[in-house]
Amino acid sequence: MKYQIGVIGSADGNLVNELAPLARNIGREIASYDCILLTGAGRGLSYEAVLGAKELNGPTIGVSPASNLKEHMEVFKFPVEGFDSFIYTGFGLKGRNVIMVRRCDALIAISGRMGTLNEFTTAYDEGKIIGILQSTGGISGMIEDVIKVADKIGGNVIYNNDPKTLVKELFEKLPNLPIK
Repeated sequence: MKYQIGVIGSADGNLVNELAPLARNIGREIASYDCILLTGAGRGLSYEAVLGAKELNGPTIGVSPASNLKEHMEVFKFPVEGFDSFIYTGFGLKGRNVIMVRRCDALIAISGRMGTLNEFTTAYDEGKIIGILQSTGGISGMIEDVIKVADKIGGNVIYNNDPKTLVKELFEKLPNLPIK
């Protein structure tokens, strides 16, 4: 059994190119722990994490908002390279987010906008372990304030600026898996 670690973050915008190396480092770190990397099967920083994981032959799964591969590629214009498998939800972007988050044992957020906020609040409500890569701007830079304003106890949130340390701290919070 392998942990399934989700990566959420900006799908587009001017920070994606700047933060791509950090996202790839997150993907490589997840792969180095022999875990499955899950994303919402889209573009941007989560896809950069997929590419990083594939550098170490790490397994990747995309949870697509589409009903099938054709819709995934033609309607959503989402990538296929780098993914080992897709879960087609047919539920659109917001419906896909719930399924993706529930499939994850933990998640890491990198920057982000409205979709990342939706994924984060779902993960937080589900009591997930969530790593926040700080100093990446976007929603990730506002999570502490969101939690304070929400005044709700939820997931276990970890903050760090360094991808390697963040992934290590995330895995320290996860329970031990059964031995094969």
